[in-house]
Amino acid sequence: MSLKNNLIKNGIGFTIQKGIRILEQLLLVPFFISAWGADYYGEWITLTIIPSILAFSDLGFGSAAANSFVLKYASGDKQGAANIGSSGFFVVTATVIAGLLITVLLLYGLNGFHVFDKLLIDKWDAIMALFMMMISKILSFYQQLFEAYYRAVRRAALSINLMSVYSGLNIVVGVTVLVLGGDVVAFAAANLVVSLMFYPVYILISRRVLSLEKECKGQIHKEDMQMIAKKGFGYLLSPIWQSVYYQGTTFVVRLTLGPGAVAIFNTVRTLSRTVNQIFNLVSSTAFPELQYEIGAKNMNMAKKIFNGTMGLNILFAIVGCIFLYFFGLDFYELWVKKVLSPPTAMWNVFLIGVLFNSIWWSAMYIFQAINKPYEFTVAGVVCAIISAGLCYPFSYVWGLQGAALAYITLDILLVLYVLPRACKVLDQSIKELLMNIIKDMTIFIKMLSAKMKIRR
Repeated sequence: MSLKNNLIKNGIGFTIQKGIRILEQLLLVPFFISAWGADYYGEWITLTIIPSILAFSDLGFGSAAANSFVLKYASGDKQGAANIGSSGFFVVTATVIAGLLITVLLLYGLNGFHVFDKLLIDKWDAIMALFMMMISKILSFYQQLFEAYYRAVRRAALSINLMSVYSGLNIVVGVTVLVLGGDVVAFAAANLVVSLMFYPVYILISRRVLSLEKECKGQIHKEDMQMIAKKGFGYLLSPIWQSVYYQGTTFVVRLTLGPGAVAIFNTVRTLSRTVNQIFNLVSSTAFPELQYEIGAKNMNMAKKIFNGTMGLNILFAIVGCIFLYFFGLDFYELWVKKVLSPPTAMWNVFLIGVLFNSIWWSAMYIFQAINKPYEFTVAGVVCAIISAGLCYPFSYVWGLQGAALAYITLDILLVLYVLPRACKVLDQSIKELLMNIIKDMTIFIKMLSAKMKIRR
């Protein structure tokens, strides 16, 4: 199947997946409130924080094993891929067992401190519902590993579509339970049943798509497990630096400028970064094909995919910033009903950050593709600490404009660090990258102009 067709299928799949996730977030809310009431639903949201945090406890093992698997398979080392698959399955299973034990101990401890006694939800209903929700999250650890099987045979779109089916089933089942008057236990049980039915099917299809077991029998190797563990911790640094960056800057703004400033800072950040969703969509679409070409040593094709992704994201950033510059503040006032009034200079600083973000966001996928997470995540932690640290003096001296400047410091620093290293991986200079981007944009504009003339 051609690269173009794969990219189109991946793009369509990710677009549908994002749409379903947005639908899941929006559609269920009125059903929750109607069935349970606002306060009871608020308690449920509080409970679901715990399984969401538990999702990080796979320590990135699934990502580390998956990326190693794809690189080995694409390079022709099928036995090595089979070994990674077996070792990865062992590590993930051990993590799942550990997660189950942590779940039991955590619930026991919370119950011992009488945490559940203070909830509007019945104590044992809360414990049972939370236990089932956490099991559902733990089962998702396998998804990252077996997603590699689809990527290895360039069937990433199939994996994406199957995960969309999973999300869709959760919506349908969730709405059904709520309409029928089910409580938190029924809702959590339905979610768990969907997970117990879906993940074995997802794994079975992945094995049939690849059929690696027919050629090679995977073996568990200590060296592979050590590698998975080491790189897994590297991937774990990603949520850590994001927490330092997002929560850290928010906390500093609260300390220096007060709660009203926090509301302005966070809402402006949210709206100005809506363009970032497009960067994520474009980069996620290209990633499976980029990683395969790198694994297969087709560096010229990998360059084309990387350069095209970078150029497309920069183009979207420019168009998005122009739109937000002229219309963004008007939409913001409508959104917050004119309750909040951000400084214009602050808004413009955030827009500058969007341009830098489009560059490093496109480049960082290289390190995931070559399975070297520390190359990026360590830099992310350092830059997040610098950004959060600068937020205090900048906010104190320049107010919200200073907070915005401190915030985009991370974007600027990551561009200076990530872009040269990403180009080095692909054996190209930054000048060559820029020339290719300009060339691609010129061709794109000419094609667009030609189509518009034909329509006229």
